Order: sequence, then structure tokens, then C-alpha cells
Amino acid sequence: MNFRWSVVAACALAAAALAAPTAHAMDAAQLATQGNGKGAPPCLGCHGADGGGQAAAGFPRLAGLDASYLRRQLDSFADGTRDNPVMKPVATALTTDERQALAGYYSRLPLPAALARPATQPPAPDSRGALLATRGRWSRQVPACEQCHGPGGVGVGAAFPPLAGQSAAYIAAQLRAWQRGSRRNDPLALMQHISAALDDQDITEVAGWFAAQPLGQPKATP
Repeated sequence: MNFRWSVVAACALAAAALAAPTAHAMDAAQLATQGNGKGAPPCLGCHGADGGGQAAAGFPRLAGLDASYLRRQLDSFADGTRDNPVMKPVATALTTDERQALAGYYSRLPLPAALARPATQPPAPDSRGALLATRGRWSRQVPACEQCHGPGGVGVGAAFPPLAGQSAAYIAAQLRAWQRGSRRNDPLALMQHISAALDDQDITEVAGWFAAQPLGQPKATP
């Protein structure tokens, strides 16, 4: 075959491969909408067709979160370092490849338009929640939440997920899970220490503050 046409053919094949969805991408979309038929139900039943979650029920948004973070959470549900009666059987019913595919799938979903603007007004700058989020409480060795989770809770990399764009019910539930030890997958047990220094009103108010923060379209690594 003529070398020139060999190169052209190779380029055409490469372009077609890039344009076509990967098997993992197609599998993940099917998992999200139909489940795997082996004990893992469709993800959209709790997390919504757009990955935006269900605020009233406390199901978090997954759309736009870091893929490595999402994969680690699925692994944690399966190995028990994040103990949750709903997610544990789901995660254990997924293969490692399925967990990876789902993590990538949800990380690529755009932020649902409904979450770009908070449903509630942010608390006053001098409220308890605002002060904990932006300044911390150093008398109890509690740093500002923004020091790890970024300004307004936009998230930083795979270890510190976005808090803006999550519901107050979900954020509060996670703080209480760290408090009682049913969630133990945080780096250096940082969140276990911080949550132990908070009382119930602290948790309610700081969760409300982050839930009221605006969140624009996330970057590739939120």
C-alpha cells in the first residue's frame, strides 16, 4: 500500500476512535440509567438523571466531581471505611472496572443548571456558619473550612470535594458520620478531628452556609 495512503488511513481510523464513545463510557451510562443487573440499581434513582442529587432526601450531586474522589468513595463504601446502609450493597455489587467507569462518567457530567444558583440566601458574614467556614475556630484547633475546600467551598483536587452545590442535609449528615466514626476515609483523619470539635448547631449552620454558596461551571478538577 502506498505509504501516503497508509498514513491517511491510520489518521482516519484514529479520528474515528476518538469520536466514538469508549466501551467504558457506554457501560457507565448504562449502569447509571439501568444498573448492572447483579445487585447494583440505577444510580439515577437517587442521584438524578443529571447527577444533581436530591437535596430533600440528602442524596448528593455527583455531576462534575473529581473522578478519583468518586472512585475512592465507591471503594470506601465497599470496604466499610464509609459505612452507609444504602451505598454499601450498591458498591459491593459493582466490579472495580464498573466503579472506575461510573466515577469517570459522573466527573464528566456538566453541573446541572439548577445548582448554579443556590436556592437559599447566604447567611450573614458574621453568622456562626460563615465564621467557621471562612475563619475557623482556632481555640478548638478547627481551621477554616475554606483552607482545604477552597473559597466558597468550590473544592480542591481529589482529596477535598466541593461543598458548594451540595445540600445542607447532605453536608450535615457527613459531618455527623465523621463524628460517630461511621465515615473514616478522610486524609490523616482530618475531618474526624474537626467534626469532633463541632456541636450540633455548628454543624447545622456551617452546612447551611456552604449550601447557600454559588457554584459556577466546575473546572476539569473541581
